[in-house]
Amino acid sequence: MSALEFCIRNSLLLSSSALLAPLLYFIHQDYRSFLELGPGGTPSTFLGYLHVTFLRVFALRNPLIPAPIPDSLSPKTGFFSQGIPERVGARPEVRGIAPHRQVTQKGGLINFASLSKAIQSLATTHPNHLKLDKSCFEKHSIGLFSINPINRTCSGEVYHAHPSDGSLHLTLHLTDARIVIERGWGERHPLARGGWCECYVPLGFVIIYAPREEDERHVVMEIIHAAVWWVSGQALDERRPNLMYS
Repeated sequence: MSALEFCIRNSLLLSSSALLAPLLYFIHQDYRSFLELGPGGTPSTFLGYLHVTFLRVFALRNPLIPAPIPDSLSPKTGFFSQGIPERVGARPEVRGIAPHRQVTQKGGLINFASLSKAIQSLATTHPNHLKLDKSCFEKHSIGLFSINPINRTCSGEVYHAHPSDGSLHLTLHLTDARIVIERGWGERHPLARGGWCECYVPLGFVIIYAPREEDERHVVMEIIHAAVWWVSGQALDERRPNLMYS
């Protein structure tokens, strides 16, 4: 090898290394951010990370824009005929796809325990309609399921919560999801865009921000009631009718 060839070869190696180093650093930091979100529906491995990285191509650019309401939606009206109050303050920051987590304004252990107790009470009070089991979406937390679902979710799952941040995922009628988003209580999952993405989550799949105090827990419970109504067809509040299709 001549001196010139040697210099050219070394120059190419140095140039490649200079370009590759920032990319490897970015991947390393991005992978760490993925792991820091904790366990979820995707394995906490590098292969899991690569899968989620691929799905980012299809993620919603703005999850705060409600899904369009199709003409075929039945019934046209959702659970929240009277609406819900507006959430006070700025929205928390939410990151990830799977896991999909709230990283600011976390709810705390006391709020999470109180909400979990209320959910357990729902299942106990309505054993013919609801049950608790391991989340079909998350695999690492407890979910509330409809025994006889009328709208498709993962094995009839209504809701699951995340102990790490106090947030929860559930599926709503699209008009209810719109109200929840516009009133500041949650946002769409990044893959809740319909089409083939429904093999991952339904179109009405949203994250509900962790309740910070008792009044917020009451609103979140109303949202969970709305999810039960949509997935199971059962209105747990006697003042509301069961879901009827036109």
